Amino acid sequence: MSENGLPLSGVRVLDVATFIAAPYCTAILGEFGAEVIKVEQPGCGDPFRRFGTPTGRADSTLAWLSEGRNKKSVTLNLRASEGAELFKRLVAKSDVVCENFRPGTLEKWGVGWETLSAPNPGLIMLRISGYGQTGPYKDRPGFARVAHAVGGLSNLAGMPGETPVTPGSTSLADYMSGLYGAVGVLLALRHRDRTGRGQYIDIGLYESVFRMLDEMAPVYGRTGKVRGREGAGTANACPHGHFQTRDDRWVAIACTTDKMFGRLAEAMGKPELASAGRYGQQSRRLASRDAVDALVGRWVGSMSLDEVMEICLAHEVPSGPLNTIADIFADPHFKARGNLVTIDDPEVGEVVVPSVIPRLSETPGRIAHLGPALGDANEDVLGNLLGLSGEEMARLRDAKVI
Repeated sequence: MSENGLPLSGVRVLDVATFIAAPYCTAILGEFGAEVIKVEQPGCGDPFRRFGTPTGRADSTLAWLSEGRNKKSVTLNLRASEGAELFKRLVAKSDVVCENFRPGTLEKWGVGWETLSAPNPGLIMLRISGYGQTGPYKDRPGFARVAHAVGGLSNLAGMPGETPVTPGSTSLADYMSGLYGAVGVLLALRHRDRTGRGQYIDIGLYESVFRMLDEMAPVYGRTGKVRGREGAGTANACPHGHFQTRDDRWVAIACTTDKMFGRLAEAMGKPELASAGRYGQQSRRLASRDAVDALVGRWVGSMSLDEVMEICLAHEVPSGPLNTIADIFADPHFKARGNLVTIDDPEVGEVVVPSVIPRLSETPGRIAHLGPALGDANEDVLGNLLGLSGEEMARLRDAKVI
């Protein structure tokens, strides 16, 4: 087992990306023991440091403290020739490079894949961009909201006939692409273990979204059917949606099979609804969706959320409250699973962040510290790892290379 007991100990990762997509990948790798060196622009760093809610610490928002977890920060101007040369020296001592610039940006700075991999044939590079490294759209700028749209998800979100909405207010495409990136890096490391050869991983933000659209591609390919916005429900199951309770809360109820609807009918005190002559078959329920949803809506609306949940759970009806973040903080299951952890930052104080997943039984990940101050590891990485003297570092600092 590795020195610190974590499966990725001994793997060095250079995070030269900004915002969320590739940095989320490196955060996952860091949780499981990889040494993650965040390479940032001198003076300003990753723009994500200024995105979201301020903390009182000049170079950090709460978003940065959470997503910059477990990383070391090094300042290096890759646009300057000396900065690019220092970066190459770092790459020579590293296993993985993660970036999410527009295609061609690293090449323009003289630190593209071909340049970096030639002296380090075992190098693995993760490249996330809006549309990938190839194709007619590769040079277009990409953001999560645009990826949700292009990948086909936003057209599904919202009420029928109304304005499409973004699916939630988070950067879902960035996080999904970062997760796919982590899978890609782990697969590439496994391949390198067997062959000694590295490779690059190419992900477009829109591709991560498109891959999640269940049966839409095969359905359109076979039938030409275009799925549109279905509100809180779905075309394939009924009742399957969100229903408002008497105390103005909301509950999700999912009946994907006839058996599940039979349980719901029992819970409602109307078992006859699940008979063959009424709504016992999914096809009948789908044909009478409005009527079925209205029956369930009236039943749910006659009770409080707690009452609905008690009855549904007693009858094993798949259901759950639509939680706000306040609900999540108060939820005993989240507490029992340790889904929220409190980390004490020396400057900011206690900060609550999402905990590490996946949960490994023998080598669970950890959060050693929150997002670092800009350039906190310059002495460690540039001085100790690369061997720069104090005088050299002072000169480079004055030249704004570091």
